[in-house]
Amino acid sequence: MINRSKTSKVCMTLLGASAFIFVQPVQAADKTGQAVVQEVCAGCHLTGKDGAPVIGDVQGWLSHTKNGLVKLTENAISGIGKMPAHGGQPILTDLEISRAVAFMVSSGKAVDPTKPYASPTSVTAEQLVTTRCAACHEDAKSGAPRLGDFPAWKPRFQKGMDGLMHSAIGGHKGMPSRGGMDNLSDTDMRNAVTYMVVQSATYKAQP
Repeated sequence: MINRSKTSKVCMTLLGASAFIFVQPVQAADKTGQAVVQEVCAGCHLTGKDGAPVIGDVQGWLSHTKNGLVKLTENAISGIGKMPAHGGQPILTDLEISRAVAFMVSSGKAVDPTKPYASPTSVTAEQLVTTRCAACHEDAKSGAPRLGDFPAWKPRFQKGMDGLMHSAIGGHKGMPSRGGMDNLSDTDMRNAVTYMVVQSATYKAQP
């Protein structure tokens, strides 16, 4: 039986401790696990809403980690039960989700991972581009770079592939975050972007 009062005090201590410092340096673009939990995950995991395992309840997390952190992270990215994909925040990267998982499972004791625990692929790049991305990129809708028009893509490379990925994941102008498909992983997004760029770079108009 979970002692909600005691667990909540532990949660508040973990989430609000200003002296809590990770020894692993963090890139400016990537939030710490503690920050993600504070901003997103605590909404359910602080109180156990909808059956979510409570932060600080080590025993409560055991059944959720029996298949390992990889599977747990995959579920957090893709969504499971009443938990939406990426915690309902598709702008979070798979690395940030992994850090949040590490923080909650360890009751705030884990060092932030530097690589995602998981980044599952749910669809091929060609399928994703054909069924979703082409809706805008085929006809350059809302300023999207057109498929097959490599000159239109070149300015997007000013910040390299990472810059393109940042826009694809976070959204840009008329394009919603992750193309409006919150359950897509960073790997799915990178594969789709790479596919469109390569197709555009190698495109040859029919005579």
